[in-house]
Amino acid sequence: MTVAQEEAVRRIASNHPVADAILRRWSQLGLPDAWLSGSLLAQAWWNACFDLPPLHGIADADIIYHDAADLSEAGEAAAAAHVAQLFADLPVRFDVKNQARVHLWYPDRFGIVIPPYRSALQATTTYPTTVSAVAISDFALSAPFGLDDFLAPVVRANATLIDRSVYEAKTQRWAACWPDLAILPWSAAVRHSHLQ
Repeated sequence: MTVAQEEAVRRIASNHPVADAILRRWSQLGLPDAWLSGSLLAQAWWNACFDLPPLHGIADADIIYHDAADLSEAGEAAAAAHVAQLFADLPVRFDVKNQARVHLWYPDRFGIVIPPYRSALQATTTYPTTVSAVAISDFALSAPFGLDDFLAPVVRANATLIDRSVYEAKTQRWAACWPDLAILPWSAAVRHSHLQ
């Protein structure tokens, strides 16, 4: 990730009404190891690239954090309620997840046992695509697969945890919303293991 690429992503965030509003209030989150992650930034960029309205196709905003001191569902629900209240004026749904507790529910939901994540950013290394693995806060940016795919824009699978059917289901929706988006076939997936 180059300085120019990082500055480009920060401009994308500051030019998007939702991402910018979230980052301007970031200090009010009060969640440990918190990041805006997932697809919001990528989709904001796609909308800019393809001359679409800023909120086109954006289903939600993902806020991840890592709190190993509270692995309870109630703690995560309280964090989600706080985020919903903090950003109640924004026109998106928020998905708030404590990455320290993902290993507790992941096997039941997806049939795969995973070790506990040591940080929120470690969790992003297992996200289903390289573009959704980009995470930002008010002071830092993380992109474990670099920013080339993100800025191209090109969608590439990350096969660390998902299989072809998951990738194709996700990209089918994206292709419907952004028909000009370059979506690489499953065979081009990143296949590094980041779960060690």
